[in-house]
Amino acid sequence: MTASRRRFLGYVLAAPVLVAAADLVSGESAAAADLTELLDLNDIMTAAALPTSGLISIEVNPDGTVSFALPRAEVGQGITTSTAMLIAEELGVPVRRVRVTLADARPELLFNQLTGASNTTISTFTPIRVAAAVARRRLLDAAATEFRAPVGKLRISDGVVLGPAGQTLDIGKLAEAAASPRTLSVPVELAARENFTVIGKPQNRIDALDAVTGRKKFAMDLAVPDAKPTMLCRPPTINGKVGLVDNLADVLAMPGVTDVVAISTGVAVRAGTFGQCIDAIRALRVTWRAGTVEGKSDATVLKELAAAEIPLGPRPLTPVVEGKFTFHFRSNSAVETNCAIADVRPGRAEIWSALKSPIVAKQTIAAKLGLPVSAVTVHVTEGGGSFGRKLFFDAALEAAEVSQRIGKPVKLMWHRADDSRQGRTHPMATSRVRIAYAGNTVLGFEQRHTSITTDLGHGLGELFTAMAAKLPIGDAAFAQTFFQFSHTSPYRFGVHTRLLAETGKGFNTGSMRNVYSPDTTCARELIVDQVAARMGKDPYRFRRDFLRDERARAVLDRVAQEGGWGRTLPSGVAQGITFHSEYKAVSACLVEIDCRPATVNRPIRDGVGGPRVTRVVFGVDVGLAVNPRGLEAQMMGCVMDGIALALTSSLHLRDGHFLEASWDNYFYTRQWNVPTDLRIIVMPSDSDQPGGAGELGVAASMAAVACAYGRATGAMPTSFPINHGTLSFTPKPTVPPIPASPTDGGTVA
Repeated sequence: MTASRRRFLGYVLAAPVLVAAADLVSGESAAAADLTELLDLNDIMTAAALPTSGLISIEVNPDGTVSFALPRAEVGQGITTSTAMLIAEELGVPVRRVRVTLADARPELLFNQLTGASNTTISTFTPIRVAAAVARRRLLDAAATEFRAPVGKLRISDGVVLGPAGQTLDIGKLAEAAASPRTLSVPVELAARENFTVIGKPQNRIDALDAVTGRKKFAMDLAVPDAKPTMLCRPPTINGKVGLVDNLADVLAMPGVTDVVAISTGVAVRAGTFGQCIDAIRALRVTWRAGTVEGKSDATVLKELAAAEIPLGPRPLTPVVEGKFTFHFRSNSAVETNCAIADVRPGRAEIWSALKSPIVAKQTIAAKLGLPVSAVTVHVTEGGGSFGRKLFFDAALEAAEVSQRIGKPVKLMWHRADDSRQGRTHPMATSRVRIAYAGNTVLGFEQRHTSITTDLGHGLGELFTAMAAKLPIGDAAFAQTFFQFSHTSPYRFGVHTRLLAETGKGFNTGSMRNVYSPDTTCARELIVDQVAARMGKDPYRFRRDFLRDERARAVLDRVAQEGGWGRTLPSGVAQGITFHSEYKAVSACLVEIDCRPATVNRPIRDGVGGPRVTRVVFGVDVGLAVNPRGLEAQMMGCVMDGIALALTSSLHLRDGHFLEASWDNYFYTRQWNVPTDLRIIVMPSDSDQPGGAGELGVAASMAAVACAYGRATGAMPTSFPINHGTLSFTPKPTVPPIPASPTDGGTVA
């Protein structure tokens, strides 16, 4: 890295203690704001965040700690840890002395407070480092005065300024002296990669101990005065509406119940405990009006998708391989269900929730309550999982509505059944792929993806609205923009065409982890296997020959080598190997799957066994990995998602509602499908910039499972998840909408 690429301008903000921020809009970095040069969705998001990067700042405290309010959502992906590492690197302090909290909703940050598309590390990497470097420079200036020594003779190590004559002074003692009564511009130079001591080194999560000891605080753990448990009685079909409540007085008289009120999405019950809320909800007798997808089923939705398909181009005269693939609805339910605390009083409102688009939430809640935006305070709490789900703020909006109606604070929580039946889903979709070839040459690649409409009303849609005039695609639809800019064409396959068609509004959909890529990549990689077979080539060698660059080939080679590609396996057991790239990162995955009858037909209590993935080797190159240990954990989670999407996890739609009502019958990857041999390979890289990682591993792992299954069974799978056709549970009733609570740890008949 040259020195010029590390020189930036930052600010010391007027404050009683040292507060530093970055300026990335002026100077050498201005070219990054040229929207005509955008390449992918991550570039769009990074450029959108750039103008307000100077509004996020680092504060050095008198006790020697460093505070930073991160304007992104920590939902388990580990960004508070990687952020602390960036600050520690540039400021010369131990990671343990960096306090990363989550910023309240700040409308002035615009798109700098939107968490999604694996963008956090990419877009905050330089601004956070610049702000920390400004703080370091000011601390050294202050210490130079104290020590009466040149700044060039001083350095900061382990949070202590070291002088040329052996002097030492903790940075906390300099916090006030380094401050400024007015805003100053400060030129800084960032640390060179070869001098990194924190960035790029494996780091345990800073919240790990609190997480495993129960001290970590989520929304439902907060002690907001008089915020009592609240839940909703929800309709039996998707988005049904309340008609009449037949026994309101009886339910109000039940133990612990303080309030029962109808709102836009159901009947809310506030009580002393969540158990009392459940009892009351199960006792309610409600007449419901029809929902938005009344009477629809998997079969009827597939007909809608077929009618909306964009035709493939004219069939070429050369040989082609083509296929059509179906991807059923999947739940976007996180480990932590939707929840929020709301305290709405005349003229003001205060909200606590795990939110990935808190500015949009703040604006929407204000409009719902009839309040000015400035009268609504939204606190962002840490979340227990998300991967797209918490881009939406359904629980926060409901909590605000309930609190306003009853005039009391509420602690609103969705039941797991609510999440499966009324929550956000990954849309049902079909994908058609055609590859034309002649001899050993691939001439063209076509893909037509048809999906139930994906709701982008959580902030990304607003981003596209604001930037559409400058996008090279003109005024294309939001979804098409998202689709095109989140995809890559990794193979030299001649002329590429890839189009999206969406249809069928009325479902509660969302940008589930990796959005379109798992489906489209799975479809593409299955056809790639078929083309390789037609040409008489090994699937690994075929991919290697057609990948566009050496970086891609290197990760594929490493996975093939470490996974023992081509080793002898029993009949019914096979390997699959795939490649996926996005957001400046590349990945490859090798899977071994056991499809022998003894495995597929093994008895599983209240579940379906099916094939078992026995081995996964996953390789990833994200450029500069800020925290390799965190990256490994992310990829492990991605692999579990990929196995689930390929084999077991889906929602069954019948008569306008989903049959699944909890994770006991929504079959995310279970112990019986977890590979006993799982290896994550973080590829070495000399890049000085990080790539996106949060979503990267889902597409390649799903596709590898599908390709391995096809090779093990001798038949290419075309419907996902593969076990969707087997309904292995008895659906729970939709009235009452919440199953009875277990008693004394047992089950309720």
